[in-house]
Order: sequence, then C-alpha cells, then structure tokens
Amino acid sequence: MEWIRERQEVIHTAQAMVGAGLVVGTAGNVSRRLGHRNGRLLVAITPTQRPYPSLCPEDIVVIDEEGEVVEGDLPPSTESPLHLALYRARPDVCGVVHTHSPYASACAAAGVEIPPILDEVVFSVGGAVPVAPYGFPGTPDLAAKAVQAIGDRAAVLLRHHGVVGVGRTLEEALHVCLLVERAAQVFILAKGLGPLPSLPPEAMEAARAVYLLRQQPGRP
Repeated sequence: MEWIRERQEVIHTAQAMVGAGLVVGTAGNVSRRLGHRNGRLLVAITPTQRPYPSLCPEDIVVIDEEGEVVEGDLPPSTESPLHLALYRARPDVCGVVHTHSPYASACAAAGVEIPPILDEVVFSVGGAVPVAPYGFPGTPDLAAKAVQAIGDRAAVLLRHHGVVGVGRTLEEALHVCLLVERAAQVFILAKGLGPLPSLPPEAMEAARAVYLLRQQPGRP
C-alpha cells in the first residue's frame, strides 16, 4: 500500500472534523492532493458512508483526475467531483475539507454570505465567504458552481448544503473551516445588536494583501 502517511493525514483531519462538531455521523469529506503520476493528478479522499472513528489507512481511496479508483477497495466520497474540480482550478490547493457545521450551514441555507466583519477572516479566507448557487450534491454542476464562487479565496458556502475550506495543507483547510464556523456564529449573534459595518476599506485592503502574499509558493 502506497501513501500511508498521506492517508493517515486524511484520517486525522476527518476525525478532527468530527471532534470539532463540524459534521455529524458520516457527513462531510476530506481529501489531499498526492501529485501527478504518468501525467494524471492523484488525490487521496475519504470513502463514502464510512464512520470516521474506525477509518484505517487502507480505507482511504486514491483516485485520479477522472474520479477513477487507483488504489482502494471502498467507493470514494460522492463529492469527489467537487474536490477534483477545486484541485484542477487551484494549483495552490493541497487539502480540501467539506463540512456541515451549523452556523455556517445556516448562512448557506439562507443564501447569505459571511461578511468580513472580523479581520482574521480576511487574513485567512481572503475576504467575505461567498455563497455558491445551489447544485445537487455529488454532481459536476455543484462542483463548477463552487469553483466559480470561491475564486481565489479559501472558503465557500454551498447553498442549502454546507461549507468547503481549502488550504496548502490539510491542517490549513481544517483551520479555515473552523474559522468560517466561528465567523458565522459571530455574524449571526452580532446581527441581533444592530447594523453590521464592514471592516474599514484600508484594513480590508491590507488584510487582503497579507492573504494573497501567504498564497505565494514557499510562504509560511
């Protein structure tokens, strides 16, 4: 069996996702870019409908850019098209985490983006967290809409569905999902206190510049 360390990273992230309350049961999915072999992009991804606490490295499925299984006996996540589309569109992305966290999912259900009311969101996500138009789960339509909506940012809300966070590592992608959930909670609570002003334009510009700088290859 190949890619044992990488598969263990996927398991660790999936279990951390559950432990943080970002999903319930077997919901959500996690993947990691493995690189290319014979000209094909390879990705390690969680299997579908498999309890995360009991996952072992051989349960993590390796698929190619067409979604075909390269190694593994279990069917890959039904959201494989979403993960693959993000890797194709974003060479900077090496980890993808898809969650159903409650506050962010509430924003996704309402079709309301999470505005940049916290500067840490701009530093880590690149600005407001946009909402992608509805696409049926597991379809290329959902994948295409998510890619278009996320642009160069690190997170997107999937209408009536959940959240996707991306990063240069799986640790970074998970952090993005945790931050988006916290930002959504703050946003929903703060709305009850009155109108919500955005960050000052100069602060937005500076924080956005930091985000873009961090996305450059070789940056910590």
